[in-house]
Amino acid sequence: MPFDFDYRVDDAGVATITFNRPDVLNAITLGIYAQLRDLMEALRYDDAVKAIVLTGEGRAFCSGGDVHEIIGQLLDADVKDHLDFTRMTGITVRNMRLLDKPIVAAVNGVAAGAGAVLALASDLRIASDKASFAFLFTKVGLTGADMGAAYLLPKIVGLGRANEILMFGDKVDAATAERWGLVNRVVPPDDVLPTAQAWARRLAEGPTQAIRMTKRRIQTELHMDLIAAIESEAEAQALLMMAEDHRVFHAAFTGKTEPRWVGR
Repeated sequence: MPFDFDYRVDDAGVATITFNRPDVLNAITLGIYAQLRDLMEALRYDDAVKAIVLTGEGRAFCSGGDVHEIIGQLLDADVKDHLDFTRMTGITVRNMRLLDKPIVAAVNGVAAGAGAVLALASDLRIASDKASFAFLFTKVGLTGADMGAAYLLPKIVGLGRANEILMFGDKVDAATAERWGLVNRVVPPDDVLPTAQAWARRLAEGPTQAIRMTKRRIQTELHMDLIAAIESEAEAQALLMMAEDHRVFHAAFTGKTEPRWVGR
């Protein structure tokens, strides 16, 4: 199906999603939200895709919701229409977290509002040294708790930093984001997308069933106490100890060769 963003899959099974409205800093429309929501659900069942890269064209990753096409349209809408919209944006993040394939955000520039949350909802973040993050919802008179930000951010940067970021809504530069743990790596601008795609390709060419199970467990155990988490991991590990890739590893180890993963 056609998308209002660029979507490509390479021969390693890495899908790259590029927001491509650089003239408006890759602001998201209602249509883009709906398409991204549905794509993240569909990718759960697409065996050709093993990892995803999310990025933007030009000098921005994503500046959030389009002021004219979303905010302007909703000003005169009723409660139901507003709730339909906020649920749709939240379901987009939900589908990203339920997708058991790794998502790498290549944050090439400004990530603001919803754009910052989409980067946050990814599993790994590579940022340009020119990039910045702004969870600026309170600056426009809205709650900083949007699209799951108040749930996800404390788990990544800690409660105190999350309070600071979400309550003030101030810009966080790339160096600070790395120091606070919001991004995994900061690299020069020209290296952002190649680095993110290299990470995604490494994941796509690795033991994909083990990687998918790891993401599932990380997501699921956010809601568990230690005893439940240990049991969850015991069950998951027992399953993968019987999987073909574990036997591939053993054969490669005993034969002194590199494993050739089969993803089963």
